[in-house]
Amino acid sequence: MKSLISFIIGCSFFLSSYGQGCSDAGFCTMGAMKPDQPFNKKALVKLKSMEVSFYRGKTTTSPIIYVATMDMSFNIVDDKTFLQVKLPYQAVNGSLGKTSGLGDISLALTRNLYSSEKFDIGLTIGGKIPTNKSDLRSKENGLQFPMYYQTSLGTYDAVAGISLVNRKWLFATGIQHPFNENKNQFTYAAWIPVYQDGKEEGYVRTYWPAYHLKRGTDIMFRAERNFRYARFNMSLGALSIHRINKDEVTDPNTGERVKLDGTTGMAFTVIGTVGYSFNVKSGVRLLVGKKLKDRVVNPDGLTRENVATISYFYRF
Repeated sequence: MKSLISFIIGCSFFLSSYGQGCSDAGFCTMGAMKPDQPFNKKALVKLKSMEVSFYRGKTTTSPIIYVATMDMSFNIVDDKTFLQVKLPYQAVNGSLGKTSGLGDISLALTRNLYSSEKFDIGLTIGGKIPTNKSDLRSKENGLQFPMYYQTSLGTYDAVAGISLVNRKWLFATGIQHPFNENKNQFTYAAWIPVYQDGKEEGYVRTYWPAYHLKRGTDIMFRAERNFRYARFNMSLGALSIHRINKDEVTDPNTGERVKLDGTTGMAFTVIGTVGYSFNVKSGVRLLVGKKLKDRVVNPDGLTRENVATISYFYRF
């Protein structure tokens, strides 16, 4: 009981002092690229698991993002291969309105390529399936919301990654590539005269235009130091995401495709986790992060100022 109370106090400390967060298009928590992966050669690692997580994120404008995610993993074929399925439900509340709905579905197949007493190597291939076209509209005026309010990125994405894990360290890298443009049609011209009777043009322009947005390809690198104890475990790591080619949108005035300057480059985040295991099968975990560097232009609406995720996991 004392340990559990200490964990709760620790959660409160992290939430208050590391309320800055990170965000990405989802592949940094898929398969071999997940943070805080278990490594215990004294006990059989169970590949069947269920995790329920709750997330709250404050964006760089007014919307607050709430996400509840069911993350399930099943071993298939043999004990070295497992399938991960993530089902998020997202709700957004901001000055322009509210939205809610099922978020993009993630599927990842991970294979343990090498295992020894010192380290494991895992490989993941998978993808993300959109649940809508990023075209949700305001119920009040019928206008399409900017990307911060959308519950889906509206694209089919391919994901691949590889990791090396031992008792103290985790190193991972991965790539995510979107294949299509979404159908978002948010424009300044439509919203400026409507929002606050045209008196808040400056606020409307805080949302980057994403008219038929096609995101660039992302490459991620993760390095993480773990501290593992009988019931407690903690980690401190760094995550960098590099967008290697420019985001592309349609100019609503000319109909021409335009590549946006400022959308390439690195987003860099420091991430910490703290976890408590009730027994060998279940436990709770808190993940928080502080973004130190971001891209200049972010039309995909993924940038966050304040982020914290708490989750419960059960392995069987």
